[in-house]
Parts: sequence; structure tokens; C-alpha cells
Amino acid sequence: MGRLEAVLPWLPLMLALSANSPYADGVETGLTSTRAELLALLPRAGAPPPFASYGEWAAFAELLVELGLADDLMRLWWDVRPHPRFGTLEIRMPDQPTRLAITAAFAALIHALVASVAPAGEPADRGLYAQNRWAASRFGPDAGLIHPTERRLCSPQELLAELLERVEPTARRLGSAAFLGELDGLDQAGDQLDLGRREGLRLLRERLVALTYDGL
Repeated sequence: MGRLEAVLPWLPLMLALSANSPYADGVETGLTSTRAELLALLPRAGAPPPFASYGEWAAFAELLVELGLADDLMRLWWDVRPHPRFGTLEIRMPDQPTRLAITAAFAALIHALVASVAPAGEPADRGLYAQNRWAASRFGPDAGLIHPTERRLCSPQELLAELLERVEPTARRLGSAAFLGELDGLDQAGDQLDLGRREGLRLLRERLVALTYDGL
């Protein structure tokens, strides 16, 4: 679980960069990631509790199933969780990008992050995580995020540059470094709002479909 704790402080950055859901039922919500806030309403959402070991996590999940509170070990909607069937960490933080190339970029970044971090000896600060998660969902790429290891505010762009420097050697080793360039300058929620306000939601929907299917 030490690797989960090492990855956790970087996940709000993933949300800030990927924020792509500024509408709900055709109405602007004031959030760049409405999805993240809706997911937070689910039980067992947000940051997982700090488990000392995989066995401790498994015992918790199995208890929920035993008591009938969940019908499967995967009914844990945390932003990151162990995946017992694959033996991996499942990162559930980013919004779904509209274009496939951006999806590939986030997959490459997260893969390199998980593969490169040293397991943390102490649990990550859940209070700072909650603050950064909210800021990322509210403001997206304009959020002020508390640095994962320092007592200062950073922009998502500053943190992305630092993270890329950290993980790029691992991404090169994994053969995925070429995908990472798609992450620079992302503002998917802002793009949606700009088009929706100028041209209306019907044209916005058509544009999103075209981007999703054709990658235009």
C-alpha cells in the first residue's frame, strides 16, 4: 500500500489537467469536473483510508461483502484502489478525455508515475488531498494546488512540468514517452464552455461526438 500512498498526492493534478465535465443536464455547474463531485457522493469515494497493508485492505473489502453492504470487492469507488484481479493499482481520478490521444497521454503518465515512485513510509495527508481535489474539480487548470511535498501553492502547469521531469525516464523505458506531449495546455472544460456559450449546446454535442469518434 506504500505505492498507493506515494501516488495519492499527485492525483488532484490528474483531475485538474483532465477536467472535462462542466455541465450537468445541459446546465453549467460552476465546476470544471462535475463528474468528480458527483462521484464524491458515492459511499467509499475520494481518498481511501490509510491501510497498513494489502491484507488490511482486503479484510475491509471482504467485510463489506460479508455484511451485504457490497456485492463485490470492486464496489469501492475511491480515486485509487488496489485491483485484486489484476494485481495493479487502479487510478480512477481523471475525467474521460474527449480525444483518444489525450486518453493515451494520461494512461502513459499514470503508468510511469506508478512505476517510478518509491513506496511511501507514511500515509499521505488526507486533509491536503481533499483541498486539492476540490480545487481541481472547481477550477481545473486554473486551480491553486498545494505541492505534494512542500508547503506552497503551485499551478497545475508547474506541477505537471515537475512530474514529467520525474517520470520521463520511466516513460522512455516503458516506451510511452511520445504520448506525453498531449498534456501540455489542456483546458477541455474551458473549451466546452467557450463553444457552448458561443454556439449553443447542440453544436457542442456534435463537436464532442466528432472529437470522440474522429479525433478531429
